[in-house]
Amino acid sequence: MPLRICFIASEVTPLAKTGGLADVAGALAKYLHAAGHDIRLFMPLYGQVDRSKLEMWPVAFLQDVPLRLRAHALRFSVHTARLPGATTMIYLIDCPQLFERPTIYSNAPDEHLRFIALTHAALLCCQRMGFTPQILHCNDWHTALAPLLLKTIFAWDKLFRDTRSLLTLHNLGYQGIFGAAHAVDTGLEAALAQLDYAETSKGLVNPLKEGILHADHISTVSPTYAREIQTPEYGWSLDGVLRGRAGDLSGILNGVDYEDWDPRHDRFLPKHYGANQLGIKSQLKQMLQERLGLQAEEQIPLIGMVSRMTLQKGFDLLFDALPALLEAREFSLAVLGNGDARYEDFFAELAHRWPHRVAFHRGYSDELSHWIEAGSDLFLMPSLYEPCGLNQMYSLRYGTVPIVRRTGGLADSVQHFDPTTRAGTGIVFNDYNDEGVSWAINTALDLYPQKALWRRLVQNAMAQDFSWKRQVGEYEALYERMLAAPRHAGA
Repeated sequence: MPLRICFIASEVTPLAKTGGLADVAGALAKYLHAAGHDIRLFMPLYGQVDRSKLEMWPVAFLQDVPLRLRAHALRFSVHTARLPGATTMIYLIDCPQLFERPTIYSNAPDEHLRFIALTHAALLCCQRMGFTPQILHCNDWHTALAPLLLKTIFAWDKLFRDTRSLLTLHNLGYQGIFGAAHAVDTGLEAALAQLDYAETSKGLVNPLKEGILHADHISTVSPTYAREIQTPEYGWSLDGVLRGRAGDLSGILNGVDYEDWDPRHDRFLPKHYGANQLGIKSQLKQMLQERLGLQAEEQIPLIGMVSRMTLQKGFDLLFDALPALLEAREFSLAVLGNGDARYEDFFAELAHRWPHRVAFHRGYSDELSHWIEAGSDLFLMPSLYEPCGLNQMYSLRYGTVPIVRRTGGLADSVQHFDPTTRAGTGIVFNDYNDEGVSWAINTALDLYPQKALWRRLVQNAMAQDFSWKRQVGEYEALYERMLAAPRHAGA
């Protein structure tokens, strides 16, 4: 049955992206629309959005809309555009006062206000459109106040009387906490008392916690992560709240948009290949090595990394492990990413110390990320925690063997290769320490010269299917279950 869905996200690929949330928002909206659902997708119109490549139309009845959040008299307009490469329309909230900033996210004192305004604006748009959403799908802390807003200041409007709210947790480590002195900025007015007292008594408001307490259902981006976040180790102080909502918590593994990520038709590659054309992959490897100034020899394995450089991604494990491995083993390394200065400086130093074996590109490049996936033999993801991860699934499709730690979505998508049974799709290690990651890299390097085993491992990897066409059905089933269940009463 076609559903009416209001989907709010702080970033959507390819218009604005800092992480996996953008990929999920863009792909899920695209495939839900393709499945026949009426989905209204809302995102800020950031200054970073490349308007020269986007045909936008102003929505006539959504221009210069007033939005008062206590002392903040804001006004916004809405433009609509077609998502590049899709037929899905997106509604862009244009409020230069909040979204015309040097970066998508910041540490500005009004950071909370920016996304509270986005959330209010999306609900106001639904009202002015006369759009009755059956599902309100919000994502991460930025839009996590939406379920509480529905139950309080928007509860008068019969438009939302039967709306069910879903909060998807893409990364529990970011909660958007701000001072309770700014609680009036939420626009809750007389409903401020509904905010969680355990937080406000400490002088804080935790938007993500509010979403967990008030959403009709909560989902995460992998089954393993759904279990992990209910433990103190991975719960970021919200494990108790999540255990209390365990009956309303689901884990749905993210999908991959194979229209963008498939070596058989990748728009960034000059040559294309499938599982039976691995000679072309070898040619692309040589081209990448030459482009990056690395020694171009087929027998030397190339390890790729594309990542935000944060503690979460496991880079601390590499400070001692990688220099020792580079001294002891023969392989090269291609790294793309940016983030914490200490990690950037570490890879810059490796590239300086081993100029023909290590290449580091500081920043992000969509084109180079595709080249690294296609041209590398191995892809390293030693994450401390990983709600889902997408690069390991991209790597599988490209025949680039993932080396991952057994956590979150990495555990759900990569199976350790057994040379005896010849089953498995990658190299998986358990312990978060130097020994664990060194063992995994050495195991992969030892397998690489064994051509028959290596070819089998690569072909196993390329046979995996994590397409959104499969995963979108899980969201549809979840939406239907939510509509059949009573609304959650709240905290």
